[in-house]
Amino acid sequence: MRHFLLTLIFAAFALPGFSREYKVHGPQGGLAMEVTLPDDFDRDNDKCPMVILMHGIFSSKNIVPIPALAKALAKEGIASICFDFGGHWKSEGKMELMTVGKEIEDALAMWEYAKSLPYVTKIGLLGHSQGGVVASMAAGILASEGESPDALVLIAPGSVIQDACKGGKFFGAEFNPADPPEYVKCFGMMRLGREYILTTQELDIYGTAKEYTGPVRLIHGSKDSIVPMSCSRKYVESYTQEAELIVVEGENHMITRKLKRVVQHAVSFFVSQLK
Repeated sequence: MRHFLLTLIFAAFALPGFSREYKVHGPQGGLAMEVTLPDDFDRDNDKCPMVILMHGIFSSKNIVPIPALAKALAKEGIASICFDFGGHWKSEGKMELMTVGKEIEDALAMWEYAKSLPYVTKIGLLGHSQGGVVASMAAGILASEGESPDALVLIAPGSVIQDACKGGKFFGAEFNPADPPEYVKCFGMMRLGREYILTTQELDIYGTAKEYTGPVRLIHGSKDSIVPMSCSRKYVESYTQEAELIVVEGENHMITRKLKRVVQHAVSFFVSQLK
């Protein structure tokens, strides 16, 4: 796992297209983002739905499955926004200052930006891993305020982060959950801050998420060794509306074995709900 993480780190920094001109800001500052439009799309005359794509903890908008999702959505006539959460890679801020609450604020800022685009008709949310927790809670918050997303996809939503913080073990780091240090090092290198550990223990993940009553699809790999299937099943149970869970046989948490199948399940759902 550590070798794989190092590969992702070097790949993220090597990718082109980096810009310091931030259009959207969150609690930690500017958010690096990329809008992907359908082929031959005319911003001035055409209209289309849009999906906001959210990556997992320590990850990036340039790491699987986000780029593949953006490309596949565009082929179906659906635009997308992918972005790095505050403190991650190309966005401003520090990793050790990241919290789920701040990431929710990032997501809501992206929501406001997507709403401001004159060519956007409907908006969906998608989150992978911790991004799934963020997407689910952002959808619940928006719904409680009368602004419900039109569709929601959660890929291996990592609500297990709460149990990890309460149990004092997180990706190789061990700590006193009642009094953690200023930060701990996950995988021996990625800093996770005290504020993250303490606030994650208090999150009302499912209670907030269930405020959203729109269409939901959950996608989870059968070989996921990081986020247990029980997390997705609990999401299904918590929603008052019908929420569909698709199990992808043989897929892992990083979505590196059955990527095309996972993307197909996500994109087909958005096509059915947004177009």
